[in-house]
Amino acid sequence: MKLAEALLIRSDMQKKLSQIKGRIRNNVKVQEGDTPSEDPNKLMLESSQIITELTGLIERIHRTNAVATTDKGESMLSLLVERDTLEMRHKLLIDTIEATHQEEDRYSPREIRWDVIVSVSGLQKQADDIAMKLRKINLVIQSHNWQIELIE
Repeated sequence: MKLAEALLIRSDMQKKLSQIKGRIRNNVKVQEGDTPSEDPNKLMLESSQIITELTGLIERIHRTNAVATTDKGESMLSLLVERDTLEMRHKLLIDTIEATHQEEDRYSPREIRWDVIVSVSGLQKQADDIAMKLRKINLVIQSHNWQIELIE
């Protein structure tokens, strides 16, 4: 199995687990005299089995990323860490930009006025540059995910 296939399966399993959690939440408590539409105990067992399978798959994905390299000799793990770092930096910039756009309520001209003390255009340029780097690194990661065999 290719790494990309394992990642798709992981995503599907995570979505299924999330749905089951919602179904459990909807069925653990009913009005007196009613019965739940699904047995929450069976759902708990099903979710436990999914967690066990998911854990094994995640371990294999991590072990694969730890030893896999790109055709240029870059470590997949290093690329993933770099991507995570870029995503954190991008989010910080975007959150900062969004904070400058929050309007404060003013009811009269005598109330406090707020000044933006950062360069929004400068921050936006940095965010755009990081977004471009993210797109490039994601292309490299995704293309190699379809070439790398998942470790057993």
